[in-house]
Amino acid sequence: MKQNTALNTALIIFVRNPVAGKVKTRIAKVIGDEKALKVYQLLLNHTQQVTLNLNCRKFVYYADQIDEHDLWSTPGYTKRQQFGNDLGERMSNAFKELFEQGFQKILIIGSDCYQLQTKFIDKAIDMLNTNDVILGPTFDGGYYLLGMKQFRPALFLDKIWSTNQVTKQTLQDIIQLDLSFILLQQLHDVDTPQDLEFNQILSRIV
Repeated sequence: MKQNTALNTALIIFVRNPVAGKVKTRIAKVIGDEKALKVYQLLLNHTQQVTLNLNCRKFVYYADQIDEHDLWSTPGYTKRQQFGNDLGERMSNAFKELFEQGFQKILIIGSDCYQLQTKFIDKAIDMLNTNDVILGPTFDGGYYLLGMKQFRPALFLDKIWSTNQVTKQTLQDIIQLDLSFILLQQLHDVDTPQDLEFNQILSRIV
């Protein structure tokens, strides 16, 4: 009998606390802190919508502190705190924590990808049945999704985070470890004013 996906699969969602002046800072330099906050809130809402009906356990990891009263208070989401000295360490710690809880497939996404769709995450979950690692690259050289079925701390070490080298360096590690992998469709994150134009986001927050 096939084990229920919801019982053995976990989705990690990394989020920042939505505070003006602390989110989308590159965008804020052009449109101001308050509008940049609205952009991030739009991205958070989108991320919730595309994850709401997924057949897996969902864990929201906050960057600064857990917010007890926000959109992630919706049933189906468990709130956790990120910890670690950099993004790689924080992601690694989240994966380690959930693998130690007994999950057999774990994926992570951020909250910056307006092009992310439920079907991409569903596809990644299915592909982990026959692959060691799933990677969803972004056009800026990072990734919007990483999935694995065994804890691989090497994938989080010695990376120049928030640069165009992250996907390249991660793939090098995957190949060096002789892991099977699949690349998902390449998508755009929303981090710069140009990304706002590409995703037609400003018209949605005014």
